[in-house]
Amino acid sequence: MSISIRLSDKESELIRKYAELNGTTVSEVMRQAILSKIENEFDIFLYEEAYKEYKSNPKTYTLEEAKKILDF
Repeated sequence: MSISIRLSDKESELIRKYAELNGTTVSEVMRQAILSKIENEFDIFLYEEAYKEYKSNPKTYTLEEAKKILDF
């Protein structure tokens, strides 16, 4: 799939130079930036959900207790 985005000349030059410095392509820089952003936001979402659950039941476990519960 091909996607196009509009960039200013300054933004385009910055991305192109970054790609050159890292020995990669502009496409790869953009792909990695987008995927990283999505992953970070998903991690934040998961953290917030886990924190809500913890606040409703603040029980914590030692490592040994967790291993026993998870049958490790």
